[in-house]
Amino acid sequence: MKTVANCCSDINSPATEVDNWNDQFFNEDCIEGLKRVPDNTAHLILSDIPYGIGVDDWDVLHDNANSAYLGSSPAQSKAGKVFKSRGKPINGWSEADRQIPKQYHDWCLTWASEWLRVLKPGGSAIIFAGRRYAHRCITALEDTGFSFKDMLAWERERAVHRAQRLSVVYERRGNHKAAEEWSGWRVGNLRPSFEPILWFTKPYKIGSTIADNVLKNEVGAYNQAAFENYSPNARNIIKAGYKPLEGGLHPTQKPQELMEALIELTTKKGQLVLDPFAGSGTTGFAAKHLGRNYLMFERSEEYFKTAQTRFRQPTLDL
Repeated sequence: MKTVANCCSDINSPATEVDNWNDQFFNEDCIEGLKRVPDNTAHLILSDIPYGIGVDDWDVLHDNANSAYLGSSPAQSKAGKVFKSRGKPINGWSEADRQIPKQYHDWCLTWASEWLRVLKPGGSAIIFAGRRYAHRCITALEDTGFSFKDMLAWERERAVHRAQRLSVVYERRGNHKAAEEWSGWRVGNLRPSFEPILWFTKPYKIGSTIADNVLKNEVGAYNQAAFENYSPNARNIIKAGYKPLEGGLHPTQKPQELMEALIELTTKKGQLVLDPFAGSGTTGFAAKHLGRNYLMFERSEEYFKTAQTRFRQPTLDL
């Protein structure tokens, strides 16, 4: 039996008994759970999906047994936690490694068609996707039938930079000449100061206009006046940080302010915001704070319980 919780009243009941999708939270895999949701239900889908870069076990979305994933290679074990958190195939690119982007695309296809079905015509699907495989997510959703509208950027207040100094590598080898020659060079990536936000829309009726669709389905336009409270001059770059004591509930948790900016950009009060990969529940938390309804799915029982606890706190200002 699946568990569903209404986070405001903390009601638990079998998922099959749900007849009102407003303010519902399911401890369930969204691929199965969304099959019960009626067509054209959600006004917005807003979700921080797994990036497929090996942040944790749930973020490994391929069948590659490369020993460098999740810190299991000898070099990573010796280096400690820093390499485990990276989860990258640091031993080079094998033929199996080269298949990872395609397998991420295939994984996106497993849920994209249900997203398209449950979203209202003209509605937005806004997705946080990692820089490395965002293009694969875009092609998967386009192949499913979504229109790719725009790419936004979340500019982070802080970003850990772990690129190793090449000179240090050579110093450890005793190659002082090479260390001097390559001083200032690093191995790895630049400081990850932004994350891409992919903005898709569901096509509306052929022969209609956006203005017609707004009158019929109440989605399709965006609220520039509201969005300028978060991004001056409605730029497609959003700067948002965590409030005191807000973080630490999920390894990839996003700031509530960031989610609120995207909710206000695309929805009106009383509309339904769907998050199929809810994590610690930030999307639903932001939706209720803004007077919207939420529908969320989270497979992990641990994070589901974290979100339930979060919703019980007296800090939710409705």
